[in-house]
Amino acid sequence: MALGNRRTARDRTAVPSGTDAVAAAATGRIGSWALAGGLALLTALIVLLDLITGEDLRVIPLLVVVPALASVFCTLRQTVWVAVWITVVVVASGLGGDGTFWDFFFGIGFTVLACALGVAACAARIRHATEMARLRSAAVALQRQILRPLPVVTDQVFAYGLYEPIEEDRFVGGDIYEVVETPHGTRVIIGDVQGKGLAAIGAGFAAIAAFREAAVREPTLTGVVEALEDAVVRHNVFSAQTGEAERFVTALVLGFDDEDRVQAVNCGHLPPRLLHEGRASAVPLRQISVPLGLAGLSRETRTAESFAFPPGATLLAVTDGVTEARDAARAFYPFDRRLADWAGHGPRELLDALGTDLEKFTGGVRRDDVAALALRRAPGDGGSRRASGAGEAARPVAGAVTD
Repeated sequence: MALGNRRTARDRTAVPSGTDAVAAAATGRIGSWALAGGLALLTALIVLLDLITGEDLRVIPLLVVVPALASVFCTLRQTVWVAVWITVVVVASGLGGDGTFWDFFFGIGFTVLACALGVAACAARIRHATEMARLRSAAVALQRQILRPLPVVTDQVFAYGLYEPIEEDRFVGGDIYEVVETPHGTRVIIGDVQGKGLAAIGAGFAAIAAFREAAVREPTLTGVVEALEDAVVRHNVFSAQTGEAERFVTALVLGFDDEDRVQAVNCGHLPPRLLHEGRASAVPLRQISVPLGLAGLSRETRTAESFAFPPGATLLAVTDGVTEARDAARAFYPFDRRLADWAGHGPRELLDALGTDLEKFTGGVRRDDVAALALRRAPGDGGSRRASGAGEAARPVAGAVTD
């Protein structure tokens, strides 16, 4: 998804709208002309073979399997036409044969039954595919409603984002992010819920809702994280009561103030990358605690640490949908090697390059959501920062279109 309410041309292909997904579910995989040509050729071959074998071995009845095959690959209309054509061919063959009346009667009856079953199977397949497309589109729409549109401009940072959810029901993930301006500075979270499916979205929503409240209320970053821990634990208790599996959430929580340093609490998440002066490197966070929801399994107390974030630098935080993306040969995406080539890019250009390169690397076949935040310190005073940030956010991304 492009920034804000925009979506790039690449994203329109990767994440179709609900209407497009439902329409695609009812679309056949074989064109009408190709189907007609193939059906005519197959009919000619079967009829010719039947003439060669004669009455000793009738081959025409083999045509009854064609509607069943068509029901898998064709639209309902195409399957009906195939069924009608096969019925006509079998009836014509029976009328021209030397068999008895009962041979003709049972042959026609069997053909009609087989064709009717093929049409019914096609209708059932399309109905099921349409229902699944609606469910997948609803899940992605729910994810998009939970997460804030980016970019976001605060007194401390410009926050840009890349978010590409996956629509396949068993792969729908729980990637989360949020940027909140508070009396204590700007606070940011990016995280990934363990597991897939709608239950993962529910756990992600619980974490996001708790973060939005605690980020404003809690004076310390560790206080925010403790509130998130409590929220995930409460969600797990509720999930267990309703028969759902318990979840944990890996998360990176950041705190920005007016200094040139950033506070961070890493709850089992990937370390962020710092891009500055043409170099890209992982931020060496030493205090890595257990994911949210698992504090009861550890005796260690979560602590915050800080690192330098100079003006002009870009801080990039991603989920494992980026680092664990694979190509056709099952090789992992070379994330850090790619960042080295893009170290001189601005936040917006960096995310565009990352999204495009991921799509090319995976061939459009992904198994997890992709979420990335590119953060840059806002220069100047608060008023000028907001004005410049709003102006930059209003400029369209290269290749973007407005929904």
